[in-house]
Amino acid sequence: MEENFRPMRRIKQLLTNEQCEEILNRGTYGVLSVLGDNGYPYGVPVNYVYHDGKLYFHTAVTGHKIDSMRAHDKVCFTVVDKDDVVKDEYTTYFRSVIAFGRVRFIEDETEKRQALVWLGERFNPGDKEGLDKEMAKGFSHLHMVEITIDHLTGKEAIELVRARKANG
Repeated sequence: MEENFRPMRRIKQLLTNEQCEEILNRGTYGVLSVLGDNGYPYGVPVNYVYHDGKLYFHTAVTGHKIDSMRAHDKVCFTVVDKDDVVKDEYTTYFRSVIAFGRVRFIEDETEKRQALVWLGERFNPGDKEGLDKEMAKGFSHLHMVEITIDHLTGKEAIELVRARKANG
């Protein structure tokens, strides 16, 4: 369900949906932003996996992040793909993606286990034995969270746009 999101001001720097998904597939961590205590935003870096158009991450069963997501299911997730400082130009050549969505705590054990497998395969491909040991040790002490993306947007530095066009 796409809500009414602001259009990007610098439209020439807008990444396509396909480029945004490539960045989400390439990234290893992002910053999860929630509405935290006393109305303050709370941003916390988390490892994640992007699978079938959704984001998944694990978290402890208690804490600020959990309390915030239970109170307000709307979140923002940011992944920075590139951040090259160009001192002589007083700028950075950047590329990033922002996903706006809603969280869901995965309660079904089979579904939770599958999401953990995706996450484990993302960071330790081919180590099924090690993953099984980790899941046996900590499965009951964590939540798996799914973010269904309502809006996905990405942006890159104009210099990167120009370079891509010049290279065809």
